[in-house]
Amino acid sequence: MNLIQKLNWRYATKKMDPARAVSRDKVERIVEAVRLAPTSSGLQPFEVIVVTNDAVREKIKPIAWGQGQVVDCSHLLVFAAWDDYTPDRINMMFDITNEQRGGTNEGWEAYRKMLLTNYPPRGPEANFQHAARQAYIGLGVALVAAAFEEVDSTPMEGFDAGALDEILNLRARGLRSVALLPLGYREADKDWLASLKKVRRPREKFVSYVE
Repeated sequence: MNLIQKLNWRYATKKMDPARAVSRDKVERIVEAVRLAPTSSGLQPFEVIVVTNDAVREKIKPIAWGQGQVVDCSHLLVFAAWDDYTPDRINMMFDITNEQRGGTNEGWEAYRKMLLTNYPPRGPEANFQHAARQAYIGLGVALVAAAFEEVDSTPMEGFDAGALDEILNLRARGLRSVALLPLGYREADKDWLASLKKVRRPREKFVSYVE
């Protein structure tokens, strides 16, 4: 299948087969695709936590509206955004860039200074919301990468973020949970959505052109 065929194949899987595990190499490629996702100013202000521990996932299920995919999936990805843009975090990413590119330049350092001047004063909540939007870019990339690998997935916002942060001790790491993505394989005969036609708005009502 080409990419468009695979995107037509994917759907938000409602029932996953707990007996089928996604291979480690597929999971690693999906996570690597997320790591390569674009983010504002290249700051990568979020992290991905891969949860396979059964006991932890059993704790997460009730605070995720009892959604079975949380425990039936093979791997549960948690997208957690920075709780703030701090000078240390901004400098960390600029320093990593300078190290990997073997140097810096005046324009790049002026850009660093601009971010240091403008981002931290906005306050933690505004900065978290901005970081969360970057995490959603990563979530989108993960959905496409999973489809490319022919791995089923289900994007989830339906969970108690505060409770999940506590279960995974995210606040101590300066993170706040944003979205969940179970990865696994559909149990089609038990999934009411599996056989239904994919429905999207007609292209002419979705795409417009300014020429």
